[in-house]
Amino acid sequence: MIVPCIDLMDGKVVQLVQGRDKALEVDDSEALLRSFAGFPEIQVIDLDAALGRGSNDAMVRHLASRVTCRVGGGVRTAARASELLEQGAAKVIVGTAAFTSTGIDEAFLSSLPRDRTIAALDSKDGRIVVKGWREAMPFTAEEILSKLEPYCSGFLCTYVDKEGMMQGTDLEWFRRLRAATALELTAAGGITTLDDVRALLAMNVRAALGMAIYTGRISLDDLRKLL
Repeated sequence: MIVPCIDLMDGKVVQLVQGRDKALEVDDSEALLRSFAGFPEIQVIDLDAALGRGSNDAMVRHLASRVTCRVGGGVRTAARASELLEQGAAKVIVGTAAFTSTGIDEAFLSSLPRDRTIAALDSKDGRIVVKGWREAMPFTAEEILSKLEPYCSGFLCTYVDKEGMMQGTDLEWFRRLRAATALELTAAGGITTLDDVRALLAMNVRAALGMAIYTGRISLDDLRKLL
């Protein structure tokens, strides 16, 4: 599956480089949704909620009412997860709150519906990063993945080192992760070419795409041919 991404900040659709520098901004979310017609699922991340500076709930609710969405950003309580699911999210993506300083937060994860939860494994310099990619954990995705399996239906794995930079991704990392779990696996971060997408799909890894499609580096028509 190919999953177009919509990142929200200050009521607009944006794309950031390395989660910090705004590279582009889109005002017309309706036109964007029309351009994504034919893709079975959209990934929506509320960056303001992820950074703890408000939320874009009205936009999330609208998007979820129009298309099938997996939604993340600031999902740090069971109540927040339930709220997003009630707003129409098909699944919620949980990152920061899934982890403690030494491993996973089993109590929190146990409070979520497993079949509607995706665990985010964002990796930079080989280690899991949380809190908007600003804090590194003392373990790797490979080390923690199996411990998360009982609490989620799949994983969103972001190669933060190249996220938004249009310089390619780490296919070997995704290959190792694919070998480590039978659950649904979605790759993100640095996916730049159709060859990247084809390689991921050949591994049975889903591809979440942002900057490459917003800049036109990969055309949506070419991606539809791969669906």
